[in-house]
Amino acid sequence: MASFKEILNYSEEELLQLLYKFNQSEGINEDKAEAIAIQLKLREAQLVCAIGFNKSVKKLPEIATILGFKNHNSLVNSRNEFFTIDIYKLLTLDNILSIYSIVKNDIDNKQIMEYLLSNRLESIEKRIEETVNSLIIDKYKEEMRAIYSDGIVGIDFVETRLNKSDSGFRALLNEVTLIVENKIIPAGDVFFRESILPQEKRKLLDKGLIPRDLIETRLSDSKISDVEKKILYDHLKLNRENT
Repeated sequence: MASFKEILNYSEEELLQLLYKFNQSEGINEDKAEAIAIQLKLREAQLVCAIGFNKSVKKLPEIATILGFKNHNSLVNSRNEFFTIDIYKLLTLDNILSIYSIVKNDIDNKQIMEYLLSNRLESIEKRIEETVNSLIIDKYKEEMRAIYSDGIVGIDFVETRLNKSDSGFRALLNEVTLIVENKIIPAGDVFFRESILPQEKRKLLDKGLIPRDLIETRLSDSKISDVEKKILYDHLKLNRENT
C-alpha cells in the first residue's frame, strides 16, 4: 500500500494508476476522499495533502473528481484547511516535514506556503498557549528548524517574525539563531535590532556568531537596556578570561 511520502512524490502516471480503480462514479460524493483514504490505509487529511501538495496533480484535473471534489481548486482549498488547522494529529510531524521537502523545489506551492504557514503557526502557538504541551512544543521546534533549513520562507516572512517585539515564541524556538545560521539575515543586522530580546542575543553570542567589534559598538549605545548591557559585558569578560 502506498505511503504518504510515496504519494507525495508520485509521477502523473503513478497517481493515475493509484486512483483509477476508484473512478467509478461521475457524481460528487463528499465522503469519497475519506472512503478512498481508508482503503489506502491513510487518514483523509493525509490523502488530500499528499495528493494536493504533489507537483504533478495540477496537470491532472480528473484526480480532484475521483476524490469527490468539484474541481482542482476545491481539492487545494481542502488541502490548505487540513494543513493550517491540524496540529500533529491527522497529519504527523513526518508528514509535515515530507511536505516541506517537496515544496522547497516546487515554485507554485512555495509561493502560497508563506501564507499557509502564517495561519498554521498561529494555530500551533495558540494551542501551546492553551495547553503548554511539551510534545507539541518539541514537534513545533523541529518543524521550525525544517522551515528555515529547507528555505521554505523568504525575507518577508522572516521580517514579520523578527519585528514582533517581546516574542516569547521566537525565543522558545531559538528562532533568531536559526535565521542567522541559515544565512537568511546577517548576524550583525539582527544583533542591532531593538525588537530582539537580550536573551536571544545571548544565544547568538554563545554560538560565536557576533564578532567582538560589533559587541563593543552595541555597548557604546547608551539607549540599550541594563539587561542587554549586562549580557554583553559578561560575554566580553568571560571570553577575555578564556583567552
